[in-house]
Amino acid sequence: MRVGLTIFLTDQTIHPAELAREAEARGFDSLWVPEHTHMPVEHSQHPAGGDLPDEYRRCLDPFVALTAAATATETLRVGTAICLVAQHDPIVLAKSVATLDHLSGGRFEFGVGYGWNRPECEDHGVAFSERRDALRDRILAMKALWAEEVATSDRPFASFEPSWAWPKPVQQPHPPILMGGALGPRTLAAVVEFCDGLMPIGGSGLDENVARVRQAFEEAGRDPDSARFSVVGGPPSPGKLEHFASLGADRTVCYLPTGPRDETLAALDAFTEASKDYLG
Repeated sequence: MRVGLTIFLTDQTIHPAELAREAEARGFDSLWVPEHTHMPVEHSQHPAGGDLPDEYRRCLDPFVALTAAATATETLRVGTAICLVAQHDPIVLAKSVATLDHLSGGRFEFGVGYGWNRPECEDHGVAFSERRDALRDRILAMKALWAEEVATSDRPFASFEPSWAWPKPVQQPHPPILMGGALGPRTLAAVVEFCDGLMPIGGSGLDENVARVRQAFEEAGRDPDSARFSVVGGPPSPGKLEHFASLGADRTVCYLPTGPRDETLAALDAFTEASKDYLG
């Protein structure tokens, strides 16, 4: 099993390029960053409860930050955890994904999700109740732009005339698409239809969800062994990593705390020691 890192990078944290170099030097598999385009003052309650952490107001654009990380490294994979697809124009987002995959030499992974913040979503012109439909339409449209010489889409949330779009992603037919979130019936259907795997938060129910996804892949005529599972969790420990691997995860993505540079590097050293049996 591989071990990656995720962190809210902001204008007050370590630079993405420096963190990427440090992570690669220690043998971590990947670096992932979340996305919030902005934070309405009157926002929805954070799923974890309590006051909203400051980093939600300050996080960097994920594609710009990951480009800095990718161009500073040679083998480290970079990914979104997660990209709020319903908040993007699909033509522009397809271009961003393909460009990052091109510049990184095929090292991008596309973690996607629906989002929890109603005002943030609606500020982008999408009703919160329609964000799942918007995500589906836009990913299917982007897949056409990545794969076809001339692509078109007439979906309600992704409509454009026959168009050229280059560069194409290095990874064909596209970078891995991992769905973040709890695995309800609609999310399972989405994973099977247009994703390559699941990116759950924590390992609760992981063994059951791995089995459900693999069975659903098989029933849909997809190779069940191709399904990917990257579990997002807290600080690593040998027991936790071994447990996730035994349940079928092929990667654990560990949260680095958001803070000053020196605190992040100290946490990275601790994560390295705890994960040493799984690092490259």
